[in-house]
Amino acid sequence: MESEKRQLHLFIFPYMAAGHMIPAIDMAKLFASRGLRITIITTPLNASSIFETVEKSKILGLKMDMLIIEFPAEQVGLPKGGESYHLATSPDLRMKFREAITLLRQPLEELVQDYCPDCLITSALFPWTTDVARRFGIPRLIFHATSSFSICASECLRLYEPYKKVSSDSEPFILPNFPDEIKLTRNQLPDFVTQDIETDVGKLIRHVIEAELTSYGAVFNSFYDLEPAYVDYYKKVLGRKAWHIGPVSLCNKETEDKARRGKEASVHGHECLKWLDSKKSDSVVYVCFGSMANFNDSQLMKIAMGLEASQQQFIWVVKREKTQGTKDEWLREEFEKRVEGKGLIIRGWAPQLLILDHEAVGGFVTHCGWNSTLEGVVAGVPMVTWPVSAEQFYNEKLVTQILKIGVGVGAQQWVRFLGDSIGKEAIEKALIRVMVGEEAEEMRSRARELMKMAKSSVEGGGSSYSDLNALIEDLSSHVIAGEATEKN
Repeated sequence: MESEKRQLHLFIFPYMAAGHMIPAIDMAKLFASRGLRITIITTPLNASSIFETVEKSKILGLKMDMLIIEFPAEQVGLPKGGESYHLATSPDLRMKFREAITLLRQPLEELVQDYCPDCLITSALFPWTTDVARRFGIPRLIFHATSSFSICASECLRLYEPYKKVSSDSEPFILPNFPDEIKLTRNQLPDFVTQDIETDVGKLIRHVIEAELTSYGAVFNSFYDLEPAYVDYYKKVLGRKAWHIGPVSLCNKETEDKARRGKEASVHGHECLKWLDSKKSDSVVYVCFGSMANFNDSQLMKIAMGLEASQQQFIWVVKREKTQGTKDEWLREEFEKRVEGKGLIIRGWAPQLLILDHEAVGGFVTHCGWNSTLEGVVAGVPMVTWPVSAEQFYNEKLVTQILKIGVGVGAQQWVRFLGDSIGKEAIEKALIRVMVGEEAEEMRSRARELMKMAKSSVEGGGSSYSDLNALIEDLSSHVIAGEATEKN
């Protein structure tokens, strides 16, 4: 009873990138809906993007607030306002961005000292927060904005180094001592994994792993039935504590919440829905590569040609804005006019949850970022996988080989900035495979079963619902035990 009366206060400090901020805010809402007091720590630019969500949560009676710390952009040589990772568009800017993040330690310590939270939940990419939590005698939980599968794959590569036993970058190797037979190549691995000399990114990842081993545990935006072998592998083989409480996007139940999630959309959600309402079920493919992946004009043109040749209806999200009075060089032969009514191009940010949830959407071309991958699972749509960087090649294996709800477009090369070059024919073929025929229907059937599992996991008695309860109880017991020790 005592643990029920004690209102826990959590500090949530997400990494300053859309792929981390968006699920972290959903997670904050989830905790707050269970009666916990939540304070989100972020910087001025990022605060502006989540202000409305926090204010609405407060109006609904949730105990959610924000504390803002200044981001030392100019101090490290970044442009003023360079507070989000997607704005760091060169190796030099990204190195400065990582340097700026290390300077956030002191302001965070001051906030912890002033507000006395019971727990820190921080991005895996803030390894130094484990020391901050230890200094103040509170637990630090890692928020993993990715799958258990990808974390387990990363650890397997680190522990066994199978990529050193092949003779070329394109020769496949098998992940040893892994629950399933997964083949990768050196080309598909992050550069900091395969480089002999430790880079600043390699050093950061080493610190991330060291901090994870001494943290209180990890919270995953995933659910047990999606990847049971890898949840068990993480806990039993790697020997780490974890709670799987996702898909956190399912906390957004209203159309307005789904439309507002992330940045302000470049097109009104109702416009997309009106366009989709005119289409048959499972007849539209949604094409989106997230907030970080980039393609050159030649690749964009091949995507356009592949979409047109496939004869599928589509919504295509293109990151770059069209300058008024100019013509996109890659959109040759009046592409937009030819596909009018059949294709909708959105430039900038799209209301992804709204689009994927619509019954007209029957396929999803994705870069395999974890948020997009999991949102595809929740929507019950088969996927064309086109990984680019980060842990996306691992997520592709989960989708295509373990879950069997997608087909690869043929990307073979991990890159930091520009996506791998894929031909028009490969794009056309992959689109048809997920949208037409018996194979597509089999994938769609499996995807819909996973959708049902995802939704039931967050309902009463579901695995994620129960894991969230278990985590809150665990933290409550930890806090009560700590207070009893102090009294004695």
